[in-house]
Formats: sequence, structure tokens, C-alpha cells
Amino acid sequence: MGLDEKFAPVRIAFYDKVSELFIKIASQFGYPDNSGMPTISRFPTGVQPNGASIESLPKRITYFPPAQRPENWFEMIFGTTPRVEPMPRYIYETQDEGFYNFYIENYKNIFFLPNWLSEFIQVKLNICLDISVLEIVREVLFIGLVIYSQMVILRIALSWFIYINPYTFPWSYLTTAIDWTEDALQGVIPSIFGVNITGSVFLGTLGILADSLNHLVFTMPFLPSEGQPTKLVINNQMKDVLVFHYLPTLWYKYPIPNDIREFWFRERPDILKYMQTAYGDLGLHLLPDSQIQMQMIQDFTDFYHPPVL
Repeated sequence: MGLDEKFAPVRIAFYDKVSELFIKIASQFGYPDNSGMPTISRFPTGVQPNGASIESLPKRITYFPPAQRPENWFEMIFGTTPRVEPMPRYIYETQDEGFYNFYIENYKNIFFLPNWLSEFIQVKLNICLDISVLEIVREVLFIGLVIYSQMVILRIALSWFIYINPYTFPWSYLTTAIDWTEDALQGVIPSIFGVNITGSVFLGTLGILADSLNHLVFTMPFLPSEGQPTKLVINNQMKDVLVFHYLPTLWYKYPIPNDIREFWFRERPDILKYMQTAYGDLGLHLLPDSQIQMQMIQDFTDFYHPPVL
């Protein structure tokens, strides 16, 4: 009789006692009649508060590992660099809606940053219009997950070659980087017919996380909640879209970043004129700080040193 078989009754008894303990605790809260708080808010006929039907939306399809699309001889021989497939943002300008409008195709499996996090990034980190830094961070995370998943695949493959000792140089570096995940998850994920599937489950989790980065949408300078669902004709097809337009809420709640106002004043006076015409009655600071300070100095000088007639 093996050691595992000797401790099997003890393990089963421990599981039973823990199960009874949880049932007793849950019974104090109405278990099994009380189903608890729903994980997803329910609305009539499956409609969101903004009016978009989740069930009617299509699902965006991407693949992990990323599809191989070599563009030169080097990539044909050595493979392509993994790339994120982000949601495209279609920017447009109109006389009524302004210059910073955009729309994205609406899918049921896209997701956004929380409003508070998007606000923190825009206000505290001053990442408003240029989201290249966020795109780089996403790209780095994606490539890191892809590389780590390949390491997991190599570690799983090594376990099938009994003549390779994975704890010797140079394989010891690989086992050090991977085996901690198996130690952490082996007590949670059971074996199937005596086969340890921890590595396969962890590999699938990495794939889901990496592929989810393809469906993450950055909505700067708008908050994610400002998206308005509607339908547009794209390539002769009627599609569901989310439109972000007019004045961003953060530009009304907080001062517009000075570098943006400076850009309007120096290089795009047409945008400045539009903002003054459309939103001048809101009391927004549309001129750059340098011009506001010069205007204050001029007003001070005119007040205490009026021109001599």
C-alpha cells in the first residue's frame, strides 16, 4: 500500500469536515434557499441601462497564439513577433460634434478600464489624447504573456522526456521560472486519471489573459461610460457601434490639460475657435496658461496705470 493510499481516509475525512463547516456557516445566511447576490445585474429583456442589447451583439474573434503573418524573409524563417490586435478607433470631425470624436464597433466581449482608473490616468498621469504609452504597456504585457506561455509549453514537453533531468543546467532556470505555478495550483486543480493537468490549465489561463488584451479599449479623452450605442453603415453593412463625441466630461470637471490648450493656440486655432464658440458659456479655460497670465498682467497694468489721454 502506497503512502497516498494510507492517508486517503484522512484526506477524505478532512474534506468532509470542511464541507460540513461551510454548510453550517452558509445555513446562517439562508442556505440553500438564499441564492445570494447575482453576479451580473439583471435588466428587463436583457437590455443594458444605456439601451444596448448584450445578447444581440456579435462576438469579436481573435486567436491565441496570434496568427502568423510574415512580411519578409526573416519572419518567414524565424517567425513573426507576436502582435496585439487592438480594437480600431475611427476618429472623425464635424462642425456640430467637434474634433475629438471617435467610434468603435460594439461587441459583447470587449471591455474597458473602470471610470475611476481612466480618470486617474488622464488627470494624474496626464495621458489624455496621446495613448501611445498605454499601447506600449499593453504590447509589452502581451509579448510577456506569449513568451511565458511558450516557456510553460517547453516545461510541459520536458516532463515527457524521462532521459532529460529538468533540474540540471540549463533546464534548472526554466523549472525555477515555471514550477512555482504548479506548486501553487496543484492543491487546487485535481488530476484526471492520474494525469497532472495543472500546466495545461495554467497555459489556458495565460492564453485567456493575453487574448483579453486584444479586446481592451482605451477611450481617452472620454470616460468609458460616455460611449453611446447606435448603429452605423460600415462597408455597406449595418453595424452596432459605440460613439464617443462632443465635450469629454473630464474637460468640464477638470481644467483641460495645458499642453492641449497650447497646441490649440499655437497650431490649431480652428479648434480653439470652435471650443470658444460651442462651449464658451461653460466657463472653461481654453487659452493656455501663458496667455492667461499675460492677460492677467495686462489687466493689472491697465487698472493701476490707466493710459493717459
